Amino acid sequence: MNIVFLDSATLGDTDLTPIRQLGNLTCHQLTKQSEVVERLQDADVCIVNKIRMTGEIMRRLPNLKLICEAATGTDNIDLKTAKELGIEVKNVAGYSTASVVQTTFALYLGLAERVTDMNRHVRGQYASSGMFTYYGAPFRDLEGATWGIVGLGTIGKRVAEVATALGANVIYYSTSGKNTDNKYYECVSDLTTLLQRSDVVSIHCPLNERTKGLIGQSELAAMKRDAVIINVARGGIIDEAALVEALQNGTIAGAGLDVFSTEPLSADSPLLNNSLTQKQLLLTPHIAWTSVQARERLVKAIADNICLYKKK
Repeated sequence: MNIVFLDSATLGDTDLTPIRQLGNLTCHQLTKQSEVVERLQDADVCIVNKIRMTGEIMRRLPNLKLICEAATGTDNIDLKTAKELGIEVKNVAGYSTASVVQTTFALYLGLAERVTDMNRHVRGQYASSGMFTYYGAPFRDLEGATWGIVGLGTIGKRVAEVATALGANVIYYSTSGKNTDNKYYECVSDLTTLLQRSDVVSIHCPLNERTKGLIGQSELAAMKRDAVIINVARGGIIDEAALVEALQNGTIAGAGLDVFSTEPLSADSPLLNNSLTQKQLLLTPHIAWTSVQARERLVKAIADNICLYKKK
């Protein structure tokens, strides 16, 4: 069995032995879209993370039988054409839950507790201040605040549990309209209500037709002026230009983003506007899913998906 990993660099230095043991594995660190067909000519199985597998590409690969998505989201794969051609598509769910939840709270706490400001003070004026503490970067308790979750799937539920443990009141909005009967948390019927009530909003839904551009100018305007928004899902869910404008105008207090509409960010992205401080905007380079353990679980799960296919 010929297995080709088109963008293995996206898993860093993770050991691929569990996959390598299943066949002839060829790894390409990165692959341009123009190189995909050539590199998959003899492949029975391809593994992709961010490479787009379009219908046009799949139709030129008669040997391809299985596409393994090295992630949960499959928005980079033409699922309709894959089904039409009899090409199986397997993703991996649940491997990064702990990592994403941890990053969600790292971004929130970094904003809410003004960690960078505190660190700067200690390294600067603290020694000469004559004061044992610092009131220049005030913060509020999460206990008693309302944490609004957009998308109460596996990750969203775990975020809800942690937020509840820290004393927050959790409400959520189901972007699919199907997950509305959770017995532990209040489901609000519309997004505007969630935004109006929440002190913190975190996004944990997939990117699809319903959620692309879900948070735009009017949605941000509905939020509290001292609220923060966290996005560890997909960049296209938030209108980035509208977010920058909302931060500049004080419409909302802060945002923490791990994902972007274009990755990596272009040099002229409005998110890199120098007028925005770290008090207002914290950015991490799509790392929420990448803890060492999460990547190890991901590789094992990809290998399991290939094994299940081989047994058919």
